Amino acid sequence: MTDGGTDLTADLIRELLREQHPDLADRPLRLAARGWDNQVWRLGGDLAVRLPWATPSADALLRKEHAWLPALAPRLPLRVPVPQRLGEPSARFPRTWLVTTWVPGEPADRAPVTRAAEAADALAAFLTALHRPAPDEAPAGRGRGGPLADTAGYLDRELASAVERGLVRDPDAVRAVWADAAAAPEWPGPRLWLHGDLHAANVVTADGTLSGVIDFGDLFAGDPAVDLAAAWTLLPDGAADRFHRAYRPTPDAATLRRARGWAVLRALGGIHVGDAGVHGRPGGKATWGPPAHAALRRLTASAHR
Repeated sequence: MTDGGTDLTADLIRELLREQHPDLADRPLRLAARGWDNQVWRLGGDLAVRLPWATPSADALLRKEHAWLPALAPRLPLRVPVPQRLGEPSARFPRTWLVTTWVPGEPADRAPVTRAAEAADALAAFLTALHRPAPDEAPAGRGRGGPLADTAGYLDRELASAVERGLVRDPDAVRAVWADAAAAPEWPGPRLWLHGDLHAANVVTADGTLSGVIDFGDLFAGDPAVDLAAAWTLLPDGAADRFHRAYRPTPDAATLRRARGWAVLRALGGIHVGDAGVHGRPGGKATWGPPAHAALRRLTASAHR
């Protein structure tokens, strides 16, 4: 059920398709995932329907994907959910919804990467292809991509909550990584296209390596350090260096420092969602906790090198 009280069922989705996209209405339909913002229903063998069910901002994020992702997708070396049809709000369902291509694989929070070298190369190739200068009208980030120092309040709240619950045992080490990152010079280059939300539930794996990237709702233009944080949050131990060697252009020291700071924030957010005591919001998943804890361990270990 959505936050507005609408029960998302196969019958409802089929009625929406009959009203707006009748050529798709008779395809097989089944629930595939309940994400943070959207439910995903598989439509036949090659399509998916995404419908907002939790956050009010999800409608705008789906429209942003529909507007921008089709032009970016052809250059990306991993599979992504390319928007095919836009569903408009109606009397039956008063929110925007989207029909996209289906991306096969298992989310990495449930099927982690095991082939580290292959995954590092795949992630580097994907981000190298995505991180191109964006047009002036490209969307800005929602609190991401700007100066890392602006996130100090968020860091304080998330870290204090995690320490109070016994989920972080060395807050000083965590804060040291973030403080070093916040002190790094800002990105001097052009605004680059960014995924903006690369955590383990937003990439899919197959045969132990990355096979696709999903949920481009946070797509925006800014500092690539936001996405480069994925070297610590998505890849296994020891794979970050290989990723950095494969990514082009090779990131400078300041960009890597900022990336560590964004990775700390990503890890703390995952720990918050993954804790059974606080993840009751629709879409929250206990599976987010283990990869977030692993990321924080890698980050604090690298700070002591």
